[in-house]
Amino acid sequence: MKIKSLILAASAAIYISSANAQISNANTIRIEPTDTREQVTEKAVHVVPTLNQLAALERGYIAFIHFGPNTFSRREWGTGFEDPADFKLENLDTDQWAQAMKEAGMKLVLLTVKHHDGFVIWQSRYTDHGIMSSPFRDGKGDILRDLSESCRKHGLKLGVYLSPADLYQIENPDGLYGNLSQKTTRTIPRQVEGHPFANTTTFTFDGIDDYNEYFLNQLFELLTEYGEIDEVWFDGAHPKRKGGQTYNYKAWKELIHKLAPNAVIFGREDIRWCGNEGGATRPTEWNVVGYQADPDTLQNFADMTDADLGSIDRLMKERYLHYQPAETNTSIREGWFYRDDERQRSRTADDIFDIYERATGGNSIFLLNIPPNREGRFSQTDVDAITEAGRRIADTYTTSLIPAGGADSRLLDSDIHTAVEADKPLTIALGAPVTINRLMLQEPVADHSERIEALAVDAWADGEWKEIATCTNVGFKRILRFPDVTTDSLRIRVTASRALPYLAEAGAYRYKAHAPQLSSVRALDGTVTIAPARSDFGWNRNSQNAGANLSAGAEIRYTTDGTEPTASSTLYTAPVRVERATLKAHALLGGEAGPVSETVYGYIKQPWSIAAAGTDNEKTPARAAIDADPATAWTAPAGPQAWIAIDLGAPAEIAELTYTPQTRVHGKGMMDRGRISVSDDGRKWREAGSFEFDNLINDPTPRTYILDKPVRARYVRIDALSAAGGDDTIAIAEIDIN
Repeated sequence: MKIKSLILAASAAIYISSANAQISNANTIRIEPTDTREQVTEKAVHVVPTLNQLAALERGYIAFIHFGPNTFSRREWGTGFEDPADFKLENLDTDQWAQAMKEAGMKLVLLTVKHHDGFVIWQSRYTDHGIMSSPFRDGKGDILRDLSESCRKHGLKLGVYLSPADLYQIENPDGLYGNLSQKTTRTIPRQVEGHPFANTTTFTFDGIDDYNEYFLNQLFELLTEYGEIDEVWFDGAHPKRKGGQTYNYKAWKELIHKLAPNAVIFGREDIRWCGNEGGATRPTEWNVVGYQADPDTLQNFADMTDADLGSIDRLMKERYLHYQPAETNTSIREGWFYRDDERQRSRTADDIFDIYERATGGNSIFLLNIPPNREGRFSQTDVDAITEAGRRIADTYTTSLIPAGGADSRLLDSDIHTAVEADKPLTIALGAPVTINRLMLQEPVADHSERIEALAVDAWADGEWKEIATCTNVGFKRILRFPDVTTDSLRIRVTASRALPYLAEAGAYRYKAHAPQLSSVRALDGTVTIAPARSDFGWNRNSQNAGANLSAGAEIRYTTDGTEPTASSTLYTAPVRVERATLKAHALLGGEAGPVSETVYGYIKQPWSIAAAGTDNEKTPARAAIDADPATAWTAPAGPQAWIAIDLGAPAEIAELTYTPQTRVHGKGMMDRGRISVSDDGRKWREAGSFEFDNLINDPTPRTYILDKPVRARYVRIDALSAAGGDDTIAIAEIDIN
């Protein structure tokens, strides 16, 4: 995509006092108290990105790297008391990082040069709490230096995350954070004997305290000694405060704009946080958002987490309109730092590709964290996942299926600044019947802002137009996903717009989806829902199901009589009631049959109740063991009180018992030995069997015990005799009986 040299109003707000005044494009526009809805709407369609913001949107898919003492301590947040000697890095392969990110399709990498613990991983002049005091390369190592060279070699842009919070400077008796120093005039950078700067630029700032001087000095190093920096990342995390410390962002911004003129600043006026760390995206993500104060003069920026940030109803409540793209940030691992390859789960290629399409295809930027391991490399598990996701991105989106001449040339020229009016339906000719399931659209946001509020896409089939997809806003980029459709013509209809709508780009594509693995879940009333299986990734989970998102149009066939499902088996269209039966199901998509999912369902639990329990409390009631929700679990101290008795509601034949362990906390409460007793009245018990389950800690999957001989009873009691690994708790997510 080309970014032309054009004049864009950048950071200065323009002020309009009359409804009849000519409105010019600007990055920020003030709303007057007397402005009507029509006037606010008119102003909104003149709020445009700066050149730097446009470049950030063009990059679209970028990487984050968290690497430091936490990598070795296995913490998420450090304490500030870390000993640099514990940073026991021996090898470092930033070329492997860069090559993997390049193959994944990423365009920029952000390195966490200092996290909240205050440990720096570059050769700073202004502290000895960092890599210079570690054994790595005898204190001469510089991870930012290595990465910057690897980025140049592999054609990646570079950014830095310098945490404003600094626990070392808080906890150290001589620390600068919150030390109540005088705010005076200071020159940046402060010269250090024997370590001159090649860049002779200096700054003089008024009202600067010790910590802000320290921070500015380090920013100067980062922005002058490692090549071009294209993003500077700040967050609002404050693990601990001291002395009423404040940040002089006005000075930070002036220094950044001077030394890194192409850089966007995350967490401030340039780029905003999406509002979560789980890869969740809004169905409608407006980049024209509202502020109560002028964002170009703000010192502090609150997180924007509301579902609606940019509707006209919302903007009517604000005082300023501002263009500010969202960055959808999440980690490939369960946590920001690497811990291990055994217990710390990673996202699948499905997860990554799905978030990519929802984030970059939902008017935001996708930022994926990939934390290196203690060998200084990306784990092979993570490399495989991002490489496969990158292959899918390239295979799907490299070449549009719209032929030359199939649409207005301005929609096909890869130029965000050339556009067509879209107040009437736009027809795209594919030349011959083509199978597609993706449509990419872009508005010319740099010239005409965001205007489209709703849009529909039709395909010509069976002699008529049939609607195949809809969306709300488009913005910089919108990817519409829909089941396979074979057609020779498409029609785009803008159904709601803030002003005369424009479209700058259009592309039609086909993602080669595969029939997904299925899973089934039964509710208390016995109804079973069958759907593509969700990833077991357990950190900051969002509501999206990547398997379902990527297999639109798949049909599900199932059986309950024990036979294998085929293409002629019962079609699943709605939840089905299943009791004491084996449900087998598979998905069919594009002529491919997915793997068979098999689940044995016992008695329906709706009439069950807890007759008694050795230990029961409000936080983990025994009812959680029979509530048909594996996400909840009954827990009890290991020992004589770890037992529950279940009333089945009526006498029943009991042949099997299935135990589902909890999986929220790794290795905790795994019941590896137990005893089953039954009763007709809940008072007199007779032993029905005992069980032992192996390897639960490493494989916490449901386990079934088959009684030597079926028994008939109304009450079932389970006594937990021990927990795996000698744990002091017992946990039961679910008990099922067949």
